[in-house]
Amino acid sequence: MMRDTEIRDFLTAEGWGAAQRVPLAGDASARRYERLARAGQRAILMDAPPESGLDSLPFLVITRWLGRHGLSAPEILAEDPGRGLVLLEDLGDDLFMGLCAAEPTREPGLYGAAVDLLARYQELPPPTAAEGWTPPPYDMAVLMREARLAVEWYLAAATGQAPSADTLAEFQAVAAAAFTEVAAAQDVPIYRDYHAENLLWLPERQGLARVGLLDYQDMLLGHPAYDLVSLLEDARRDLGPGLRDAMLERYLARTGRARDGFLRDAHTLSAQRNLKILGLFTRLCRRDGKPRYLAYLPRVWRLLAQDLSHPDLAPLRAWVARHLPAPEPAVRATIEGAAA
Repeated sequence: MMRDTEIRDFLTAEGWGAAQRVPLAGDASARRYERLARAGQRAILMDAPPESGLDSLPFLVITRWLGRHGLSAPEILAEDPGRGLVLLEDLGDDLFMGLCAAEPTREPGLYGAAVDLLARYQELPPPTAAEGWTPPPYDMAVLMREARLAVEWYLAAATGQAPSADTLAEFQAVAAAAFTEVAAAQDVPIYRDYHAENLLWLPERQGLARVGLLDYQDMLLGHPAYDLVSLLEDARRDLGPGLRDAMLERYLARTGRARDGFLRDAHTLSAQRNLKILGLFTRLCRRDGKPRYLAYLPRVWRLLAQDLSHPDLAPLRAWVARHLPAPEPAVRATIEGAAA
């Protein structure tokens, strides 16, 4: 009830107290969103309760940083960082996910725009401490903490047993060896969740600004391949035939990055990301009561198998083959049953 009062007080102070409020689907965190409407105007309320561990400062800094560089983050209309409340411009509902599902012929153009924006995004100097916050590095500690979710959550839930110390130690060794080179690259700002559910089409704008941006508050400094594999190897949707390869070529042409090393690192980072997602989606089910994410696990597993096909990842591939069960229906049922 206290949170409801804080929200009402904030909206009243900003002139939105009498607005209609409709909840919107949130992300995988404790963050919540509402669409507000009053007298023909719309806005979005972001509710990020500080007691849940959420910090609004990175979101605010990155939003302003993106806007200064001509990219379409929602404009900040009002803010109360201490209470985790932000009133934002409403960029609409035309997410790439929905547009591609409704009109598959639009997929190449939308993804081409996303790749072009990503190439530009990676050219930008990241926010600095003078702006109030600067992104931390996507270093080995973070890469390993994320990848371990596959062991600590997915393996444990799928088998019903906590992993042994030897199993975890072996994973630590093979994963750290696989991630050594990509962990050393802290060259560009990393969006972290650059995919079709966080990109909006804004056709009334020009150039790169036609791509609206959401859910970017987890920025780190890391390897440029990370966001590209997030876009092209999406846990939530399959891309049309040949689109992944075409967009990879487009990206390499736009950035001039060396092919062989980039492709090896892309395989590595995609493997790391998909290990993380196996564990994260399991945790969302078991800890947070969100079982719908389990439906994505078979796609994540297929992507992981593709990632691990690279010869340099053979030791990690062997560990996965020995220890991680595929997310077959029975395994997913076990995970969901454990959450009940």
